[in-house]
Amino acid sequence: MTALSPEEIRRALDEGDLPGWRLGDGELVKNYKLGSFREAIAFIDRIAEKAEAADHHPDLQNHYNRVRVALHTWDERAVTAKDLALAREIESVAGSNPA
Repeated sequence: MTALSPEEIRRALDEGDLPGWRLGDGELVKNYKLGSFREAIAFIDRIAEKAEAADHHPDLQNHYNRVRVALHTWDERAVTAKDLALAREIESVAGSNPA
């Protein structure tokens, strides 16, 4: 995978299929707020299924009903197309739960 430039990442984020995602500290980041702790854990489980299928694993943080997702490609130490693809997969299982 090739590292994407900040401009390439901004263009991808502006396409509209990754609402609420942002570039921060060399990674793609989004915060979600769910209805309860159980809903947050179920969401993390759905993310895990998508991540395993893609063989690409995000950093996840859970605080009660909030989930923070951060993506970057470890081998490149940068954001790549693989991160954008997984962010889209995460959006497909997220519903409408931005923080």
